[in-house]
Amino acid sequence: MHDIRLIRDDPAAFDAALARRGLDPRSAEIVALDERRRALQTEIQTAQARRNEASKAIGAAKAKRDEDTAAMLMAEVATLKDRMLAAELEEASLASELRGVLSIVPNLPLADVPQGADEDDNVVEKTVGDPTAFGFDPAEHDAIGPAIGLDFETGVKLSGARFTLVRGAAAKLHRALGQFMLDTLTGIHGYEEVVPPVLVRSDALYGTGQLPKFAEDLFRTTEEHWLIPTAEVSLTNIVAGDILAERELPLRFTALTMCFRSEAGAAGRDTRGFIRQHQFEKAEMVSITTPEQSDAEHERMTQAAEDILNRLVLPFRRMKLCTGDMGFSAARTYDLEVWLPGQQRYREISSCSTCTDFQARRMNARYRPEGEKATRFVHTLNGSGLAVGRTLVAVLENYQQADGSVVVPDVLRRYVGQDVLAPAR
Repeated sequence: MHDIRLIRDDPAAFDAALARRGLDPRSAEIVALDERRRALQTEIQTAQARRNEASKAIGAAKAKRDEDTAAMLMAEVATLKDRMLAAELEEASLASELRGVLSIVPNLPLADVPQGADEDDNVVEKTVGDPTAFGFDPAEHDAIGPAIGLDFETGVKLSGARFTLVRGAAAKLHRALGQFMLDTLTGIHGYEEVVPPVLVRSDALYGTGQLPKFAEDLFRTTEEHWLIPTAEVSLTNIVAGDILAERELPLRFTALTMCFRSEAGAAGRDTRGFIRQHQFEKAEMVSITTPEQSDAEHERMTQAAEDILNRLVLPFRRMKLCTGDMGFSAARTYDLEVWLPGQQRYREISSCSTCTDFQARRMNARYRPEGEKATRFVHTLNGSGLAVGRTLVAVLENYQQADGSVVVPDVLRRYVGQDVLAPAR
C-alpha cells in the first residue's frame, strides 16, 4: 500500500516510478478520489460542529420559551443529521474505492533497480562456480529422477498435472535438503525457526500483496481460508497490527513449509518434471526491520541463501531483477539462479526481495523509535533459502554419474546416511 500523502505531494514522481514498471499513470485518479473524500470529511466536520452549536441553542431557546426559534433550530438539526448521514455514506464509499485502487498498484522500484521490460533485461551481478563438467552427456532431472524415486505417473494419477509422488531415495534426499536448509538458516544465520499455519485468512494474503490482484494464482479452501503460496505470508503477518519496540528489530524468521500455487499465470511452462509444481516445499526467510536496516538486511538475506548453495557446491549466479520482472510487493529483488547441466541453463532457485514499507502499510505493522512517541512503519523482506524441489533437481543434475547414480553432496551425507544414491534396477 502506498502513502497517500506522498502521492498527493508529488504525483509526477509517483507516475514516473510506475512508468519504470511499464505501467500507466494513476496519480490523477488517486488524488481526485482523495480530494473528494477529504472534502466530504470537512463537510461532515463542519456539519457536526454546526449541529452541536444548534443543539445548544435549542436548549437556550427553550429556556427563554422561544418556541419558534427552537422549532427552527430543531428543523436545522434534522436537516444536518440527514446531510451528515448521506455524506458519511458517500465518504465511506469513496474510502473503499480509494483503498481498492491503491490495493492493486504495485510497489515502486528503488532507484538502483535496473530499467527493463522482462527477464531478458535482468542484470548478472556475479557468477559463483563454473558449470559442472562431465565426461558424458548429462541428463535432465526427469530422466534421472524416476530411478531414485521421483514418481511422476503416480503423482498425476493421484492429483493431476503438476503433482509428483516422491519416494525411496529421492524422498530421503528431499527431506535431507529441507533439514539442512533449516539447520543452516537457524544455526549459522540466526533465523528463528517457526512452524506456521499453511491455511491463512484473506487479510493475511492482502497484507503481503497476493490479494486481491492474484487470487487466481492461489488455492482457496473455504470462504475465508486459503492455502499459502509461500511461508512469507504466515511469517510476515506475525507482526500484523503490532507496534514493536525499536530494540526488538530486526526480527528474523524461517520456516520449512508446503507451498501451494495454482500456476494460473504459467500455463504451458515446465509442464514436465519437478520444476513447477502445484505443491512444493520451501525454506522461507522473513525479516522485519527499521527503514535504516533494510538495505543491509537485504544483502544479508541474499548471502544466507547463497551460503546454502555454496555449501552444496552448486554453481549459481546472482541476478538483480529489472523493473519489469519484479514481483508486485517488491521494491528490489535479487534472484539466485542455479546451473542445471541437463538443461544447459541457469534456473531460479531463490528470490530475495525488500518490500520497504509497502506490506507494512497493508498490515499496519509499526515500531516506535527509541525516545519518540510517534510510530513508523517497519520494512519487510522475504527470500527463499531455498526451494527444496528445485534444489533436489539441481543436485540430481550436477551430481549425476554415467551409470545413473547420484553422488550425495558432502554436507547432506549425515542426513541421508549414504554417499551415493544408486538407481533402482
